[in-house]
Amino acid sequence: MIADFPAMMVVAIAVDRLIGWPNWVYARIGHPVTWGGRLISSLEARLNQARFPRRLTGAVTLGLCLTAVLLPSIAMQLLLPGNALGVLAGGLLAWPLVAVRSMHDHVAAVEKPLIAGDLPGARRAVSKIVGRNPDALDEAGVARAALESLAENTSDGIVAPVFWGAVAGLPGIAAYKMINTLDSMIGHRNPRHLQFGWASARLDDLVNLIPARATGGLFALASGKPLRAGGVMLRDARRHRSPNAGWPEGAMAGTLGVRLSGPRIYDGHVAPEPWLNEGAPDPSPASVTQGLRLYRRAMLMLAAALILWALLPVITGAS
Repeated sequence: MIADFPAMMVVAIAVDRLIGWPNWVYARIGHPVTWGGRLISSLEARLNQARFPRRLTGAVTLGLCLTAVLLPSIAMQLLLPGNALGVLAGGLLAWPLVAVRSMHDHVAAVEKPLIAGDLPGARRAVSKIVGRNPDALDEAGVARAALESLAENTSDGIVAPVFWGAVAGLPGIAAYKMINTLDSMIGHRNPRHLQFGWASARLDDLVNLIPARATGGLFALASGKPLRAGGVMLRDARRHRSPNAGWPEGAMAGTLGVRLSGPRIYDGHVAPEPWLNEGAPDPSPASVTQGLRLYRRAMLMLAAALILWALLPVITGAS
């Protein structure tokens, strides 16, 4: 069955690319990530209090949340038959945890008004995928934010869950999504979460080490300019505030020949972030279109790599 895990991820990607997560489904049952978010919020409200040691209760929250997803996902994995039907069923169960279509659609929703010169519309669209204040962004700032989100979330939202699903099946993809959701909700460097979210943030950094670098590599290979894209990535990735986000963002910046990251405004304060591909021009609306093309090519390469991975036992057995 382990050899079937990459094939399950191919099914998940294909189903998600075809139909995404339909609005009518979300309206009726929500989404597995929102279910996990409710659990995290409930535990955080009860355990993140001054009378408790916050690192300890944060670690307990992490453990409880992982247990909540690992027990049912392990049970489901064990119940799957070890044949094509099991691969199909496993892929369908993994499908909600892959965001190929929604990632593209969210960035395309920024691209359309940006190309049309509708800056207010582009700001509204980009506010749905980034945390910075969109009202302070000019055209280049909106394009930069969209490309950075596209690069980083390709890693966090697609490559990483698919990688862990291919390695460990349903438990792998479910555990990764819970860790990533924990990091997005409590892994912040603010007074309330600095200690409480420490364990979740560190674990998120760890589980994204390989996928972030793999995403950067996919972008570089899909760019048609692997030496340029890879050179910028290898030179600048470690300058990023995140140990992982600089790899896909650096490859994106090198591919498109633009600068990304750099100073930005959060909560009224300027964060003096370093540039990736410093000295290159700011991205334009056309850069977002180019970034989406790169994304689509990278996703095709990811699917091809998974198919090859799934066929590896057959290939090696035949030789």
